[in-house]
Amino acid sequence: MGFRTSLLLGCAAALMSGQTAPSFRSEVSLVHIDAEVVDGARVLDGFTESDFRVLDNKSPQTITHFGQSEAPLDVILLFDISGSMSPNVEKISSAAKLAFSALKPGDRVAVMVFNTRARTVEPFTSDLDAAAGAIHDKVLSLKFGGGTFIVSAVDAAALYFRGEKPSGRRRAIVAITDNYGTRTRREHPVIVDAWESDATVCGVIVRSAVSAALNTGAMVTNPLVLALHDGVGHIAQATGGDVIKSQRDPGAAFREMIERLRRRYEIYYPMPQGKAGQERKVEVTLTRAVHAQYRHATVLARRGYVIPPER
Repeated sequence: MGFRTSLLLGCAAALMSGQTAPSFRSEVSLVHIDAEVVDGARVLDGFTESDFRVLDNKSPQTITHFGQSEAPLDVILLFDISGSMSPNVEKISSAAKLAFSALKPGDRVAVMVFNTRARTVEPFTSDLDAAAGAIHDKVLSLKFGGGTFIVSAVDAAALYFRGEKPSGRRRAIVAITDNYGTRTRREHPVIVDAWESDATVCGVIVRSAVSAALNTGAMVTNPLVLALHDGVGHIAQATGGDVIKSQRDPGAAFREMIERLRRRYEIYYPMPQGKAGQERKVEVTLTRAVHAQYRHATVLARRGYVIPPER
């Protein structure tokens, strides 16, 4: 989803952004990018198509469609139920309640949990009450324990998205975790799976003073632990996602995450020719003139994609 597109998808994107449908040939293949501009923890707004510069394998690209819309969302909520998250159960509960106040009719939610393995506890549903009930009954009631295989869990969520039919909704994987993970596999194949799923990976980092002290102590007494720790940060960067840390109010952080996802810029450009399966690098920045006005601004956007097979 999001790369090999047609006239129908182009029109759908334009309708979501409230603009006149662009005219695309039915065989046109487009690269789709969701982008956000931030200055530290602050989101910047009010940009236009001419404010962005897109490079594909270092070659400048022409943006054929641009917009900003409150698009409906497909969100996988990925809850960390490892042992290190035990002190944070109450915070997770409050975060879950606020999370659903940020969702709207038309959004869909799936709920997954992970420790040393990931599993789905509630498949995609537009019944937000049912999803909220699943968190209360099937997540918070679980016994928290085991290791924290964050990278493997994100991959499981990305593969879940790959099994879903295109819906026109903006896709996101939101991990609710203390981000103290154990390295079990390479990150790059997981990033590629997220690219192919057209999913943005985000993290809401929930920590208590107890969990922070326990993990800091483990790193000091055993330096090898530090080398093995792995979190969601690098994958989020590569897919254009946010990571928001909140020790006091994770519910507010979660709500902010959902609002950020909903208001991202949509950028489309024609896909350069290449062989199916080829990885291509993408760089989205503000133009030099605009960056001079916002010196500390950063564009969050996917950093690559894979050319899909012909259909």
